[in-house]
Amino acid sequence: MQPLVPLAADVTRPTFWRIGGVGEAVFYYLAVVAIAFFLYGVYGRLARYTQGSDDPTERLDDLGGRIVGAAKTVLSNENQFDRDTYAGVMHAFILWGFLTLLIGTTILAIDMDIVRRVGSSFFVGDFYLAYSLVMDALGLLFVVGVGMALYRRYAERYDRLWGKHTSLEDDAFIWTLFALGVGGYLLEGLRILGTSTSRDVSFETVSFVGWFLKDVYVALGVTPDLAAAAYPVVWWSHALLALGFVAMIPYAKPLHMLTSYANIVTRDENAGARLPRVPEDASPDEIGASDIDDFSWKQQLDHDACTKCGRCSSVCPANASGRNLDPRDVILDLKTYREELDAGETEKKPIVADGGTSVIDAESMESCMSCMACMDACPVDIEHVTQFTEMNRRLTESGQMDENIQDTMMDLFQKGNSFGDPERKRPNWVEDLDFDVPDAREESVEYLWYVGDYPSYDERNQKVAHALARILHESGVSYGILYEDEKHDGNDVRRVGEEGLYEMLVEDNMAAFEQCDYEKIVTTDPHSFNTFRNEYDQFGFEKGDDVYHYTQVVEEFVNDGRLELGTVDETVTYHDPCHLGRYNGEYEAPREVITATGATLDEMPRNRNDAFCCSGGGGGVWTDFSDDPKPSEERMREALEDTDAGRQVDKFVVACPQCMTMYEDGRKTGNYEDDIEVVDVSELVVQALDAKQTGAADGDVSPASAD
Repeated sequence: MQPLVPLAADVTRPTFWRIGGVGEAVFYYLAVVAIAFFLYGVYGRLARYTQGSDDPTERLDDLGGRIVGAAKTVLSNENQFDRDTYAGVMHAFILWGFLTLLIGTTILAIDMDIVRRVGSSFFVGDFYLAYSLVMDALGLLFVVGVGMALYRRYAERYDRLWGKHTSLEDDAFIWTLFALGVGGYLLEGLRILGTSTSRDVSFETVSFVGWFLKDVYVALGVTPDLAAAAYPVVWWSHALLALGFVAMIPYAKPLHMLTSYANIVTRDENAGARLPRVPEDASPDEIGASDIDDFSWKQQLDHDACTKCGRCSSVCPANASGRNLDPRDVILDLKTYREELDAGETEKKPIVADGGTSVIDAESMESCMSCMACMDACPVDIEHVTQFTEMNRRLTESGQMDENIQDTMMDLFQKGNSFGDPERKRPNWVEDLDFDVPDAREESVEYLWYVGDYPSYDERNQKVAHALARILHESGVSYGILYEDEKHDGNDVRRVGEEGLYEMLVEDNMAAFEQCDYEKIVTTDPHSFNTFRNEYDQFGFEKGDDVYHYTQVVEEFVNDGRLELGTVDETVTYHDPCHLGRYNGEYEAPREVITATGATLDEMPRNRNDAFCCSGGGGGVWTDFSDDPKPSEERMREALEDTDAGRQVDKFVVACPQCMTMYEDGRKTGNYEDDIEVVDVSELVVQALDAKQTGAADGDVSPASAD
């Protein structure tokens, strides 16, 4: 008679049950073959990367820290949860379930192939029970996660999962995962039922999914003998599918399980905000990407890491506006071209050119706004903007730059500003002030104020310059400007690919800075803030850490009590400039200043790092696209229809001169002129200053003094 409670040694499961010695030998042979195919594929990928150019950024410094940081990012699924909770839960279930099944299989292999050959198995008793419970629980999460993926892809047909590169490969990947997960449980149920006549299997209830399927089999009339007969067929089907999956990892979509982690390990935290220099000895033919191997090994790893998830496409303002740019397609077009070229399935062609004869069309690169939304949304840290800049450099060197951009570049080269106006007119805006603006070239100052092109020459943005000048004046700080010695900062010049002109502007501005005795630089424009802070040091500038955007300085003034503000009794919403927010992580200073004015801040639905670009960056403010709708029009609509306050929003607040230009245009073309006003943060502060001074003049008292 069998004991009611199995002995500890009996609390286990048979391995290779009904497979036999020959079957076991065949399995191990196929396993070796699969692993060999896997390793050969990995070697081939690594060897291919070595054919790429050297990467200008240090990618393997502090390798231990990088590995730990990447592990945290991957295991927490934090990137997948961003903007999409469903995808975060789905991917977490799949990842944790897959890793658990992989670890569990490894543990079993260690016990079978090592421990049992030298001693007693540990795969018994309480260990086995705990093992079975965890494997069933996490395996179930895996199946649920894959089921969620199947639902989103096929039932919901989620738009961003489908595109020109969607193929049978994607179907095969997801259905293979589902078959592996479900097949393991079907096999477990057959084993429990098939062994139930020869031993007590009551302890197998810990394998609750397998036990449930065993009961289902019984309800369907499956006998233990039939289960035992079916087991080898199901086992071999499951084993061959698993080994085939392992073998194919380096050759198909499962590759991203390796490349994604490697890509996060080797990421550049400053990618996009800090572009690499062109080598000083590079000839014109060597500048930019003209051949697939001009992309560095890291950029080719970027291509292989892409999972086709479409997150970058879904947040790209150029894509949303109907422009010829889909960030995902650019990355995958480059990957496909490289693989087809290596396989001899296509001929060599230019990487980027006008006219449709290249891998990437020039119009796609001209459409990019350098907003970095694609990079922020990418869960595997693909560095799109850096690669797009390389292609823009190639277009520049080959004389294929957009005509509007070419005209602006000529103005910058000849006049030092993007308006083509005489340099002597740059400081003319100060003439409308009722106080003097100090000349930083003639006296020592705490703040060297870099005004920028648009506040200097553009009529609407000159009002922003007036507002900021008054703030600096009334704060009592020591400040000054460069007057006609100021040149364009070059940030967007660099991003459209004109590296030579960028370097010339850097040299001119650094020479002007060196004439002055100052402690800090404050900029009106986030684009200036970005390149001064992150890029000028590549050319010898040593005060990048002392560069501030004006909202950061004004926040300090308000907190220190240097500015006494009244109350702006209005409801406003705020747009995060890409170069201040996503590029440099400054989200709170502008909001603190807005709140200090007393205005009610109603956040845009897409705010902070999720903010939607105005379309002015990357040279967009100098181009003419037939967008439908314009990103600026869409943003106006969002402010008036999607915020909590809706049509009660009085002002659309910006903190960037280029944003001001684009949104004033969008307000007109979108017919929103009577619905909302566009103002700069500095103008809102001046409104609060006026409210305070008017109140004081009228004899108003504060609630505190009234008590």
